[in-house]
Amino acid sequence: MAGNDKFFSINIREYLALGNDEEAGEPALAELLSGFSCPKNPDLERFLKKSAIEFTKKNQSVTYLVVSAEDVRLLGYFTLALKPLTVRGETVSNTTKRKLLRISELDESTDTYTMSAYLIAQLGKNFSENDKTDITGAELLKLAWDKIKEIQYLGGGIVTFLETENELTVQWVI
Repeated sequence: MAGNDKFFSINIREYLALGNDEEAGEPALAELLSGFSCPKNPDLERFLKKSAIEFTKKNQSVTYLVVSAEDVRLLGYFTLALKPLTVRGETVSNTTKRKLLRISELDESTDTYTMSAYLIAQLGKNFSENDKTDITGAELLKLAWDKIKEIQYLGGGIVTFLETENELTVQWVI
């Protein structure tokens, strides 16, 4: 569990590990997720309620719930995944190409660099009536970023990307 004195994150695998326990297992998780509301982006709400559990079970991604430390209300969530990231050589400088060679595989025939990267796949704030101001988007993003840094420390990797509605943001340290 990562967080601060106001909120913390929980990997939903913690719930799933308890099986069908009504009070703490998958049924309790489904009940908790049912209270999530995100009218600004219905796809975020739909993913959490309908896909997050299955994606986690299939190891396609892992969803972390962000809850209030005070009363364990669901404030938001983020989902992380590993994905290949491809960069077209024509879009970067020669200096960047040399740096990319250290962390990626070059396909000379297409002039593309492909690497494994961490994806912040979902990031959603709970807008149910009582949770409008308990956490900011910046705080949610920081929790996701902190979790990725922890994973990178344990297992390596240096590239992270966040896909948004109209943009792709890539962060790497070379």
